[in-house]
Amino acid sequence: MSKDKERLVAVLTTNKQDMKLVISCVREVGGETRFLWVSTAEQFAEVLDKETIEIIILNMDEYESTIRQVVKLKDIYLPGIPVIAISKKADEKSIADALKDGASDLVSVKRKVRLRIILKREFRALQVEKALNSTLNSATEYRKQLLEHQDSAGNAVAYVLNGIVTDANKTWIQLFGEKTNPNMAGIPLTTYFLKESHAAINGAIAATAAGRWQADEMLTVKSAKDNPAQAILELSFQSAVYDGSTNVRVSISTNTATTQGKRRQLYDALTRDRTTGFSRREVFLKTLAKQLNDKPKSGVLTLVYIKPDDFSEVHERVGIIETEEILAQFARQINMHMHPSDIAGRFEGTAIMVLLARGNERDAAVWGKQLVTHIRKHKFAINNQTVNMTCSIGMASAVEVHSNLEELVSGSFDAYKQAKSAGGNAVILGELTDANSRLKRYDELWVGKIQTSLAQKRFRLAQLPIAGLRSKSTQMYDMLIRMVDQQGNSIIPSEFLPAAERNNLMPAIDRWMIKSSMEFCKANGANKVFIRLSLQSMQDHFLIDWVRNKLETTNVDPSCIVLQIPEQSAAKYIRETDTMVKKLHQMGINFALEHYCVKANRLHILDILRPNYIKIDGALMHSLVSDAALQESVNLLTCAASERNIETIAERVENANTMAVLFQLGIHFMQGHYIHEPAIVLQEPSNLNNAFEPKYVTGGRKT
Repeated sequence: MSKDKERLVAVLTTNKQDMKLVISCVREVGGETRFLWVSTAEQFAEVLDKETIEIIILNMDEYESTIRQVVKLKDIYLPGIPVIAISKKADEKSIADALKDGASDLVSVKRKVRLRIILKREFRALQVEKALNSTLNSATEYRKQLLEHQDSAGNAVAYVLNGIVTDANKTWIQLFGEKTNPNMAGIPLTTYFLKESHAAINGAIAATAAGRWQADEMLTVKSAKDNPAQAILELSFQSAVYDGSTNVRVSISTNTATTQGKRRQLYDALTRDRTTGFSRREVFLKTLAKQLNDKPKSGVLTLVYIKPDDFSEVHERVGIIETEEILAQFARQINMHMHPSDIAGRFEGTAIMVLLARGNERDAAVWGKQLVTHIRKHKFAINNQTVNMTCSIGMASAVEVHSNLEELVSGSFDAYKQAKSAGGNAVILGELTDANSRLKRYDELWVGKIQTSLAQKRFRLAQLPIAGLRSKSTQMYDMLIRMVDQQGNSIIPSEFLPAAERNNLMPAIDRWMIKSSMEFCKANGANKVFIRLSLQSMQDHFLIDWVRNKLETTNVDPSCIVLQIPEQSAAKYIRETDTMVKKLHQMGINFALEHYCVKANRLHILDILRPNYIKIDGALMHSLVSDAALQESVNLLTCAASERNIETIAERVENANTMAVLFQLGIHFMQGHYIHEPAIVLQEPSNLNNAFEPKYVTGGRKT
């Protein structure tokens, strides 16, 4: 029998006589089997890492680890395999205890016949499981091929070389209606789509040609043809040999688009406001309440109240009938700035509300400022005349002082009134009138929880993978923190870190993060771990010596560590940051500036601090796809960074369109929920009074 078909049994014991017992029982069962004698826990970990074991035999009396410890270790590598315990004593109570600890069974060493029956049962179960898995895999593959065949029958397909269409099928020609050029050869692919989609399309083509685009990724674009049924289309890209050369095969599923379009028209008629296209008030409030109950895994929800300034003047200029068209245009400009995950509704009169899902409150405030600026500059056209408008925006985040729907709505409206009272054309992120007293009570609550969690080891390390855009991804991770409450529920940073910052608890949390990240790096062989420092830690004169000591005790390569600081904090405290960075570089530790703005006048900070990485502000990602000026700014920053041997990372990448544009702009890496949701990688024992015993589990997306 070949090696790949033989069974592998590991026998955990210090008594070699147990090997003879197991071998004799297995041979009576039949089948080709290889045996491994494992006498120590250290040896067991090495075997699990290198071998594919099918059954583990554990002598409870002759091995250093308990059943629970053996099961816990093997579950990291081979969670599905059975552990059969043997012992001199095997009564009803001890069997029940063994099963409770995770063993498949417990048998006395004197009961050879029973051991043989148990082994036969487990081998048969493994054989059935293998056959079932093989059948399921075959069925999955057959279903996949069938679906691909069904999809291709109705797909519009074009072949593209260097951005130019070389040929297209009939469905594509019918969809885009080129009568003067039947095969559409020689026409740039972007011709068929609106300008705001061009950067993403060109980026997807370039990424596909470079082997960096995955076949199941879909690009959402807007058609240039004046046909509502095909206004928004999903494109897939795949490398293909066509007419003797390597082309990019671009495909549009017209059947899916048509079906989805009909369903959407019916849904919109029932739930959407006819003028703005946003949800009706009652639908929006119901959706808003649900979103607030289902807390996000990360980031912050912010409610935005938006209203045009002095809309009565628009009435006078265009007439009361045409004001609805102006409001519709106003809503479209808002919609252009929204993420796919954001929701909006017409709240009352000309007021529109939007629920933003962003990384933090600062990102939401940046969104509001960008929208206010855009509305002020935009010209609204109606009946051969143009109208200029401004708007006021009030914001309230669903954290800390805004604890329910009514308070959140009131908070955003109160903030709007402040923006309006300040003269309009403004955005204010507000709080409730009793915010100070509520915030004080809030801090009193969280300070105690944070201190208790530190004492009871109830912090958890999480990682967000950083994926390579220009080359294959290395093992790079942005390290995050979670806190676990007494019931075992995970608490996201936005709930407790603000209180920690206000009450000088960040140095202790930062040191926990650095130490835990070093341990994660050592255990998982990570190439780079990015660890953020708070402003308080930046000003901690003892931190550098502490970090040096931890590097020595953990024996971690300093080049694997990247300490990161927000660009704004670094610019504000440039001398302190420069001093710290020089000391970090002397130790061999890398340095990164996160939340980096793309203003040209900020390039001097790169020459002063000489970071190894800059992370482009995630608040810019939602408008990058359609904003040509922003794309140019990012491109200039990328060139400036390359000249200084600085690598660039895009923060908070949420979709394939953004990824495609980033590829086109020459960004090196990206991170965000599009790559992977934050994964918990460090877990403490369930018994919080036990000693610190970390368990590392890595996670990753298809990148």
